[in-house]
Amino acid sequence: MPHIALPEGLHGIRSAFAFRPETAKPLNEIVEVLLRGPHTLTPGERELIATYVSCLNDCHYCHSVHGAIAAAHLGGDEDLVRRVKADFRHADISDKLKALLVIAGKVQRSGKSVTAADVEHARGLGASDIEIHDTILISAAFCMYNRYVDGLGTTQPRDEAMYRERGRMVAGEGYVAVSKTYLPAETAAR
Repeated sequence: MPHIALPEGLHGIRSAFAFRPETAKPLNEIVEVLLRGPHTLTPGERELIATYVSCLNDCHYCHSVHGAIAAAHLGGDEDLVRRVKADFRHADISDKLKALLVIAGKVQRSGKSVTAADVEHARGLGASDIEIHDTILISAAFCMYNRYVDGLGTTQPRDEAMYRERGRMVAGEGYVAVSKTYLPAETAAR
């Protein structure tokens, strides 16, 4: 049960966003840029970073919905998403993404845990400075999003089909466009 009176019928971050739409707009915009904007990492790879960090933070809503979005971007490969959450080192992903996930995991614990050697290892596997930067920013942002969702005690259903449907919707339309379905029109349009 949520710790404050959040709008009913919305789950996870969507209920928090609907409660305070003024903050929802910039938070949606940053996730749109980080996870969907033009980039050398695919949207699926960036969603895997968000999913992995959310899983480390034990935020059920976020790791479920972003895992579903990642799977939608990856041709429906839910098994790959599960493998990344459980043990990315043995998942069928690039060595570069594995090195970026090491960095992401360290940011989840403490930004100070990231070492020059971690960054050089990722670079040696082909990671660019923007990929390293955005991995760190995605990780930091998702620590904030996860704490926002869990700190308010939002409802987080266990219905995988709901997350799968939401994942396909967000993968197809984007965060900002989908937010128009639960934010007041004047906020979503600004």
